[in-house]
Amino acid sequence: MNWSIRRSIGKLRWDRYALLALLCFAAAIGGWNWLQDNPGSNPWAPLDLRDPPGWATERKLVSLRENPAQCRAVLERSAVAFSTLPSAGEGPCRRADPTRLEQFPFTPSSPATSCAVAAGLEIWLEQGVQPAAREIYGQKVAGIEHLGAYNCRRIYGADEGPWSEHATANAIDIAAFVLEDGSRISLLNNWDDQDDDAKFLRRGRDTACDVFGTVLSPDYNAAHRDHFHFDQKGWGFGGACR
Repeated sequence: MNWSIRRSIGKLRWDRYALLALLCFAAAIGGWNWLQDNPGSNPWAPLDLRDPPGWATERKLVSLRENPAQCRAVLERSAVAFSTLPSAGEGPCRRADPTRLEQFPFTPSSPATSCAVAAGLEIWLEQGVQPAAREIYGQKVAGIEHLGAYNCRRIYGADEGPWSEHATANAIDIAAFVLEDGSRISLLNNWDDQDDDAKFLRRGRDTACDVFGTVLSPDYNAAHRDHFHFDQKGWGFGGACR
């Protein structure tokens, strides 16, 4: 093979490498621009509860469990009205700086939860529950009935075994929704229906999976036939959504 042919082949290889490098650079720039436009999927973007949830949102929220001060800063940045109560309890049932959402449509009243749960509830309401209610019913949810957040107990009330996330108010159970016209949709009565109520409840479950570490529904077991269980337990990569 003469020198000119070798030279042509070498130039062709370098042209291919240059093209590949250019494509990689363009992909990197495009990916970075996409992350800037989608902060919910950008692990480096400051968490703002008004941003649409992305694949990084749930991990950011779970990380707030051990940092109430940072969590309160997120609530303030997101213009969420809340109050912080004094820490209470001890040992496995200690609640560090429990947080109460002041304008959340809870009934009978807004319970104190971990700040991380409160942050998840805010996203779930504004970007999951209310959009689903407007789409399906043409009206907003006026009330959300809960079964409580704090309960110093082990899982399923057993005498031994792991402590429940309820023991530190890092969980909440949701039983029903009341629309503006007074209609009530409950998990106990409507989950197994084949209508808009069942569709709405499943949207509520599915959107919660974007912002809570654990989501359990009637599909999980009979113990949850009448409520959703939400908590911000860390599971490593990904959460539990059932």
